[in-house]
Amino acid sequence: MICCKEIDEYIKFVEENPDETDDEIKLLIKNIIKPTLSRDDVFFDEETFHNAVKYCEKWYYKLFPYQKFAYALFFMYDKNNTDIVIFPDILILMARGNGKDGMIMPLANFLQTHYYGVKNYHIDIVATSEEQALNSFNVVYNMLEANKNIMKKYFYWNKTEVINKITHSILRYNTANAKTKDGKQTGMIIFNELHAYEDYKQINVYSSGLGKIKHSRTVTITTNGTVREGPLDEKLAMAKLILNGENNFLGLLPIIYKINDVETVDIPMKKFLETGNKEDIDITVWVQANPSLRYMPILKNELIRDYLKMKKQKSYKVEFYAKRMNLPQQDEEDVVTDWQNILRASYEDIDKQIPRKTGDIEGKKAIIGIDYASLNDFASAGFLFKVNGEYIWRQRTWVCSKSKFFGDINFPFQNIGQEGFEDFVIVDTQTIDAEEIVIWLIQEMSKYNIQKWIMDMYRFLLLKQVFEKFNISIETKENPYGQIRMIRRFDSITAIVAPRIEIAFSEGKINIGDSAIMRWAINNTAIQIGKDGNKKYVKIEPKLRKNDPFMAFVAAMSGQELLDEEVIYAYV
Repeated sequence: MICCKEIDEYIKFVEENPDETDDEIKLLIKNIIKPTLSRDDVFFDEETFHNAVKYCEKWYYKLFPYQKFAYALFFMYDKNNTDIVIFPDILILMARGNGKDGMIMPLANFLQTHYYGVKNYHIDIVATSEEQALNSFNVVYNMLEANKNIMKKYFYWNKTEVINKITHSILRYNTANAKTKDGKQTGMIIFNELHAYEDYKQINVYSSGLGKIKHSRTVTITTNGTVREGPLDEKLAMAKLILNGENNFLGLLPIIYKINDVETVDIPMKKFLETGNKEDIDITVWVQANPSLRYMPILKNELIRDYLKMKKQKSYKVEFYAKRMNLPQQDEEDVVTDWQNILRASYEDIDKQIPRKTGDIEGKKAIIGIDYASLNDFASAGFLFKVNGEYIWRQRTWVCSKSKFFGDINFPFQNIGQEGFEDFVIVDTQTIDAEEIVIWLIQEMSKYNIQKWIMDMYRFLLLKQVFEKFNISIETKENPYGQIRMIRRFDSITAIVAPRIEIAFSEGKINIGDSAIMRWAINNTAIQIGKDGNKKYVKIEPKLRKNDPFMAFVAAMSGQELLDEEVIYAYV
């Protein structure tokens, strides 16, 4: 059994102060830390850990208990081969203002030294902006400048890198231009503010240099943000599975400080807003997202001001919840639904990532919905069912790799074929073959009782020849049983459908299954309220944030009454 005073003290703190730590920290201790301390094959380098604490506190500042706890976990190794760390992938998520740079950079600087003792242990700081990367780097640079007479014996440094004279380990910062960084021999990579990354291009380039130096690690230290279905969301999803007890083959260490719901955020301020007495403010639960809050009165004042600002300034709400409380929110008046509802549409159990099932839908009534902006870009089609009051949607999306926007679209197409990424195809021709879409629908529809095919008139006209080829008829007043229903004024339909979809999401009655591209498409869609008071759907960003899978669903939902027992026809 490994004994470490700093780890034991933090575990005791968590157990004695349950309101100050979130569920993820409790699960971390239960399912990762305690089992690791009990393993016979783990070596804890206690001496080097204590040297790290002494170094950081001598040259930087006194460490908080949660920081010492996290530091200790860096010094766990495979007892049979101490070149291998137990946790090669470390995620530290905490709210803005807690001192992320001040936490990780002193340790990074220590790992350069002979006290750590690994030669050429190069450390790359990676951020999406030069300013962010430089802020991290300057924590070390400024310490060296402040102690120049002593530190010049051990380090060379300039404004771009710090080199230890004994180990030759280099600390350097990197900006978004990753093209020339491939193949670096790196000991540790620090990805700063992962919430700002929309894809893996930069991450993959830097990560390719890992594994050539012993004790290779990746450290991700970040707040949450507003980018959804990006690398941070994917890492958090993996973290949830491991925190809930899945085998941790990847050696992920998720240290996550966050608040779980909006109601908890409001607790400290409720009484104060009634009385106006500052003594009625109890910020205990805010420590869940802000572990430094206990020790930083300035941070407390900043959080109180930001909370009051958020209550008065609607535009600040999204940023406050995401960055100050690590609780991503979206403006309910601007988006289709919040992210939690989107996840609920995908998973029966969000934490364990258990997908929602379709059940037995063979032979059930279904509506086909189709949408695309252009056949040289994106196209989507799917089947809508209604079973026991639940709307089940299963779709397929065709993506044209020859589109001039393809390389800039922020969706992980490289995951194609993996779980959650199985319902789209990449088309390498100049345009998507309209006949291929229709053939796929015809093949699939043989399993179901198809009521209608629904799309707007513009989409129909582009596919008209294909429909005629396969003898697929059009619904008209004269032929109400025609297979294809054209929507002549799509905005009029969405005015009717949008409130229905909003309610279904809020009640958990939409089932999209584990579809990353569908989640992405929903999150790319905003609701606009026109002068007439009607709602319509628009893309949040017109070129790169596609929403065709969701709009195909909207088209199908416009005919949802056909899935009920009583059928009422409406012509628009």
